[in-house]
Amino acid sequence: MTDTPPETTGPATTGPESPEPEARNLYVVIGAVLIAMLLAMLDNLILSTAMPSIVGDLGGLAHLSWVVTAYILATAVSTPVWGKLGDMYGRKGAFLTSIAVFLTGSALAGMSQDMTQLIAFRALQGLGGGGLMVGALAIIGSLVPPREQGRYQGMMSGVMGLAMIAGPLAGGTITDHLGWRWCFYVNLPLGALALVLIGAVLHLPKRRSSARVDVAGVLTLTTVTTSVVLVTAWGGTEYAWGSPVVLGLIALAVAGAAAFVLVERRAAEPLLPLGLFRNANFSVVTVIGFMLGFAMFGGMTFLPLFQQAVQGASATNAGLLGLPMTLSMVAVNVVVGPIITRTGHYKSFVVAGGALVMSGLALMSQMDTGTSRLTTGVYMALLGLGMGCLMQTTLLVTMQSVEPKDLGVGSSTASLARTIGGSIGVSVAGALFADRVHAIMAERGAGALAGGPAQLDAASLQRLPAHVRDAYEHAVAGGVHQAFLLASAAGLIAFIGAWFVRQVPLKYPAAPAEAPTPEKAGI
Repeated sequence: MTDTPPETTGPATTGPESPEPEARNLYVVIGAVLIAMLLAMLDNLILSTAMPSIVGDLGGLAHLSWVVTAYILATAVSTPVWGKLGDMYGRKGAFLTSIAVFLTGSALAGMSQDMTQLIAFRALQGLGGGGLMVGALAIIGSLVPPREQGRYQGMMSGVMGLAMIAGPLAGGTITDHLGWRWCFYVNLPLGALALVLIGAVLHLPKRRSSARVDVAGVLTLTTVTTSVVLVTAWGGTEYAWGSPVVLGLIALAVAGAAAFVLVERRAAEPLLPLGLFRNANFSVVTVIGFMLGFAMFGGMTFLPLFQQAVQGASATNAGLLGLPMTLSMVAVNVVVGPIITRTGHYKSFVVAGGALVMSGLALMSQMDTGTSRLTTGVYMALLGLGMGCLMQTTLLVTMQSVEPKDLGVGSSTASLARTIGGSIGVSVAGALFADRVHAIMAERGAGALAGGPAQLDAASLQRLPAHVRDAYEHAVAGGVHQAFLLASAAGLIAFIGAWFVRQVPLKYPAAPAEAPTPEKAGI
């Protein structure tokens, strides 16, 4: 398939006044794309606070974890497929279809009458969700000249920050005043707005590939992804790590990975062209993305528990206490994006981001029962600075490392690496956390409580005998130490990998002399 010409928004116009409407179209499209990104990020964050109400209404407590697992699994499986479909048949059509699937799943999930229906519709929602982030990144990569992409990092970071702040708060408010079903219905007007705006304003070149979809690649990668997600979801919880089920899934993942490599080498239009990994920067930032997902989710999953159980914060306050990390992440992106746009240099930010993430996690691993909320906030701000430097910059490097025809594959690979990294990180950190909690509780003579420590909030803790409460606080602090120590090790690997990123001049859609400046583009 030959490369398409640069993709634009709106009909072609001529004359001195044409840049202004083109710029307006660009802003409208990017705004709609950011709305779709917001939907993808908000979903699980909103739903987390509605879980007790869902169980109270539908029952099925034993299957509650599958409400989240089904969505994550479907998202991980569909992510590379959406990316490839966009590259082969057109990014606009793939993106609009993924939004439509996501909204259909949201509407059906809101109408669920039992837990089985909810899990099935969450899986459908996840199938659409897998294309939201991928499509958003690929479309922005297509519309915005590489030299100018740093401008939009602040916007993307702002969307992430808004989701992290607003998600749990919105979920609690919606559940209390409208009911848990509106946690799904709220997606409909936002998604419909994105559909209308993108459908009306975004105009991309038509694409038709004569190659067939790489079905064998889809099946083998689905096998690998499903096995990995199920191992991380079931290992140490539903099944022991040494059980035949978990060991069988691990073996299936390894065999599936080997089969995937063989299939992709022979495919006419591979789902994931292995030749992309010959680009050193693409390979390195994929590893960094995996480690970043591992570190972030492996450590941050247990921070709210520490803030509630050890520092005495309520569930709502624990969400607000995350503001130092979120605000620092957004703030640094507002600064970093324009600097990259102006100078074209990004490696220093990747290295600095790796150092800050590693340092922030290492400091958080030292938190104990005497650590104040202010100190925790400083550590979180440091981590947020690192995430702000690293997250969008590595995405920029990924998009710079692939040809325009492979933007969808590049963005899906980056998203999948973080998803799998986060899934494995949560699982491994959770095992270490649980083992440490049980050991400390037993040492302090409160082993009977160790079976369900995560169910105790600040109010429940105050009703416990003093020696039991003290044992539990030390146990949670010890478990969090283990989780963040593991996360900081992943951060160290990301930091080391950052030094291997090569500073390559940012690409232009045309020869440098003809590359449009922001003024010429009307941006």
